[in-house]
Amino acid sequence: MRVADFDFDLPEKLIALHPAEPRDSARLLVVDPAHGLADRHIPDLLWLLKPGDVLVVNDTRVLPAELRGTRIRGENRSAVSFNLHKRVDARTWRAFARPAKRLALLDRLELGNGQADALTAKVAGKGETGEVTLEFDLGGAQLDEAIKAHGAMPLPPYIGAKREIEERDKLDYQTVYARTDGAVAAPTAGLHFTDDLLAKLAETGVVIERVTLHVGAGTFLPMKVDDTDDHVMHAEWGEIDEDTVERIVAARAAGKRVIAVGTTSLRLLETASRATGTLVPFSGDTDIFITPGFKFRTVDALMTNFHLPKSTLFMLVSAFAGMDLMRKAYEHAIADGYRFYSYGDSSLLIRAE
Repeated sequence: MRVADFDFDLPEKLIALHPAEPRDSARLLVVDPAHGLADRHIPDLLWLLKPGDVLVVNDTRVLPAELRGTRIRGENRSAVSFNLHKRVDARTWRAFARPAKRLALLDRLELGNGQADALTAKVAGKGETGEVTLEFDLGGAQLDEAIKAHGAMPLPPYIGAKREIEERDKLDYQTVYARTDGAVAAPTAGLHFTDDLLAKLAETGVVIERVTLHVGAGTFLPMKVDDTDDHVMHAEWGEIDEDTVERIVAARAAGKRVIAVGTTSLRLLETASRATGTLVPFSGDTDIFITPGFKFRTVDALMTNFHLPKSTLFMLVSAFAGMDLMRKAYEHAIADGYRFYSYGDSSLLIRAE
């Protein structure tokens, strides 16, 4: 398919730089192929979702994975910064570097903005489009704690280009149910939930299940091809355990709906369903790329924020609810002043049959 078919014009003023306060006060556009569009708010999930519905959330925790520091080459020093995007092993991460042209293999790095206990690493590999492989002097849990100590929250470029990272982002850019370290971008649909809303949903009989997909910074990369067949997705690690699978499968067998909170939850559920046609336990990397024509096997509804033009995520929602309806939905959202992207408003999409 032509990437240009997924383009649209978005006024800059609609890009949200901070979340709604409180976070569950955001707007919610319901997109239903059978009933059209409806303007709601996040708390309306209390009646939009039914007893027995399964709400699947992604419990990944965002690491403060933006690291700034110094490249050391002999007597020469220069400032560099990195966005970690995928762990390779206990000591090694892939990262996007700025400016990548300043880096060479085996360059030493001090990361931490001149702090006495700076995190140290070397450049162990260089790829295309500014990607490098960093091998740290620490490993495992020690490395994770050092990244937390020295890193900043990796805000999306469309926010980071407009304002500095703020202390409040440490809470704003993390879901209330995050518990498994590893993401370098938030599963942003989940940012709308509060502990109180989740408790009220559970009281109504909605079942809340957790899966883990460590979101990578590749989710922000623009498509640089003209045809979707030529695009290569970045892989991300995810896991669904056997007990969770059994409960979801039983709910579907009983005629209940599965609602994915975020495209990350959906991509993991559909990855785990793809080989056999039904949901099975899964642990490993997924690079699933969902475009119109994809056959969905597990997810009945999707809660997701509003996405970038020509992005893989706008292609995914177009596949899920239908291209024509999603174009109408985005036209409506823009005309009605919905707030876009990571800190913006949300939508509830019902799957097109």
